[in-house]
Amino acid sequence: MNDFGIYLIISNPVLEYSKIAEIAVRQKIKYLQLREKDKSDIELISILKDLKSITEKSQTKLIIDDRPDLAQICKTDGVHLGQTDIPIDLAKTIYPQGIYGLSTHSLEQAESALKKFPDYIGFGPIFKTPTKKIPDPVVGLNSIKKVTELSKIPVVAIGGINQNNIEEVLSAGAKNVCLVRYFMESKNLEDRIKIINEKIQNMRTK
Repeated sequence: MNDFGIYLIISNPVLEYSKIAEIAVRQKIKYLQLREKDKSDIELISILKDLKSITEKSQTKLIIDDRPDLAQICKTDGVHLGQTDIPIDLAKTIYPQGIYGLSTHSLEQAESALKKFPDYIGFGPIFKTPTKKIPDPVVGLNSIKKVTELSKIPVVAIGGINQNNIEEVLSAGAKNVCLVRYFMESKNLEDRIKIINEKIQNMRTK
C-alpha cells in the first residue's frame, strides 16, 4: 500500500456484497473494508465469511470496521478503528495478527495515531461529505499534504472524493484514496474503478 492505490469501503452498496468482492479481486484492489453500522453480528459474520471466501488467496485484503472480535471469528486480514472505537493496543489483545488502520480527522489526530504504530491511517474528510451521520470537519487539501509528508506509513485520503476532484487530492500528495459514495452508489462499480485507476496511473507517470 506504499504505492498508489484504491481503498474500497463497502457501505450501503447498491450491488451485492459478493459482487463487490469479485470486482475488487479482479481489479486488484489492495484493501476491501466492510463498514456496515446497522447490521447485526449474525449478519456481519455471514457477510464476512462470504467476502473472505472470495478475497482469500488474492492480493485483496479484507478489513472489518470497528470489530476485532469479528475479525478473530472470521479471520479477516485486519481491522479498521475510529477515534471512538476500542484503542488499538486493546484491539490487538483480541486479534493480534491483523493489519490495523486508524481513522484521523485532523493533523493532531494523525500525529497521535502515528505514535500508536498502526499499519496505515485514514485521513479526512478532504471535502464535505454526507456519508457519516455526524460528519467530521473538512480537513482540506493542505492538510493531506502535511500528513503524507509527516507519515512513514500509508495514508488513505477519504471524504467527498470523486472523479472530478481526485486529481487535486493526488496532486496534494495522496497516494491511496477512498471514494465511498462514488463507488457504492453506482451499479457500474467496475467501470468507475477503472476510471479512477486510469487517473491514478496518469498521476504516477507525471
